[in-house]
Amino acid sequence: MSVDIEDMGPVGYLVVEFPGSRMTGEGLPLLVDLVDRGIIRILDLVFVRKDSDGSVSGMELSDLQEGADLSVFEGASSGVLGQDDIDEAGAALEPGNSAAVVVYENVWAAPLARALRRGGAQLVASGHIPVQALLASLDATEPGGPAAA
Repeated sequence: MSVDIEDMGPVGYLVVEFPGSRMTGEGLPLLVDLVDRGIIRILDLVFVRKDSDGSVSGMELSDLQEGADLSVFEGASSGVLGQDDIDEAGAALEPGNSAAVVVYENVWAAPLARALRRGGAQLVASGHIPVQALLASLDATEPGGPAAA
């Protein structure tokens, strides 16, 4: 990867679990669209599987379920992800499931990140709130919801 770190936007990651290792590919066109529009840049994309005995292994694109055209992602590897990262992602999976691990740059935020860095600022914390957790929190605050009892 030949990009100056000072020019990059914030980098994040996702681990997306596929129960029963069933990957339909339905979300892939949307991921490609985000890349094509310059919103994100894929730095790494790896697939892992957790077998019923708990062992974790990497999967090749060609090993994945038919119907999901992943050829556009061949070669998406900056080397950011190491075996420790793959093992950690695998530990989060239920046995018999697989996952995509995606490391991406938020290209849309690069100009803001550059300006902040020039001013001496630095990101000290970041995070994501899963939609399920947000919905549960909103449900708990509604009148008559579980928190009202």
